[in-house]
Amino acid sequence: MALRGARRRRALVLAGWALPVLALSALAIVALGLGRYAVPPGDVFAVLAAKLFGWPSGADATVETVVLRVRLPRVAAALVVGAALAAAGATYQGLFRNPLVSPDILGVSAGASLGAVLGIFLSLPVAAIQGLAFAGGLGAVACVYAVGAAVRRHDPVLTLVLAGVAIGAVLGAAISLIKVLADPYNQLPAITYWLLGSLASVTIGDVGAILPAIVLGLVPLVLLRWRMNLMSLGEEEARALGVETRALRPLLIMAATLVTAAAVSVTGVIGWIGLLVPHVARLLVGPDFRRLLPASLMLGAGYLLAVDSVARTLASVEVPLGILTALIGAPFFLWLLASGRRGWA
Repeated sequence: MALRGARRRRALVLAGWALPVLALSALAIVALGLGRYAVPPGDVFAVLAAKLFGWPSGADATVETVVLRVRLPRVAAALVVGAALAAAGATYQGLFRNPLVSPDILGVSAGASLGAVLGIFLSLPVAAIQGLAFAGGLGAVACVYAVGAAVRRHDPVLTLVLAGVAIGAVLGAAISLIKVLADPYNQLPAITYWLLGSLASVTIGDVGAILPAIVLGLVPLVLLRWRMNLMSLGEEEARALGVETRALRPLLIMAATLVTAAAVSVTGVIGWIGLLVPHVARLLVGPDFRRLLPASLMLGAGYLLAVDSVARTLASVEVPLGILTALIGAPFFLWLLASGRRGWA
């Protein structure tokens, strides 16, 4: 009886994860067919199967070009970036014990923005702009941690948050200065468009370039997911249970920062995903980080993919992702403030 019950539980767990994966796959196939040149889901599946397994697709060259070269890179980027930002948001919210925390709380988005804006201002190639954005995100968090290490008289978590706000304000001022100095006809529109976030210019090479950094950042989060549950209890409680918070917190923060910086470096700033998705995942599967992390990954991937599909089909001109995520996220944020509950963790 015990063996039969264990098998039944395993089957239920597999079914519980198989359904979201199938739903995400179906959403990806639908997204590959959406656009000005509509492609039926059957043709999309045939093109993908022909690419993966060498089967004859029966589709013409135009359909294959649209699916594989135009839409597949941005669909893959939406899945990877959405999952990365949601995982980072879940980590930050657990570490800071606050459901209103997002991945840019420590200035990573502002640092990445400054790096990219500087690259555009200097008329650097796209690869250099992405590299500066990545380095800027990591550098901003390094500055925040340096300030936190220098100020030891206050609570370390509060110090990090306040330092992140202060350094983010300084970086925002630097971005504004560059926008004032930029060429208003060529550079300024490019800077503004990058700051609003978009997947329009992402290539499959960009996805391959950021994927190693994102995987490298996710590995510690997956391996230490059970300790994240203890970290969310608070500093003193986690230490009482044998967790060395002084070593673990920087490791988890740097892992989440690496994931965020890599994602933002190729898509621009896409806000609210790291705030909304982990909270929705927590409502669905609970606060246990062992379930919260994979749920956030899948929900984040699906959410950004759905928003990107709306962005490129809503109007004749593609709507930047930052605008849509803000229109959805701001009302949710206000509702979250109004109906916040104690004991969310």
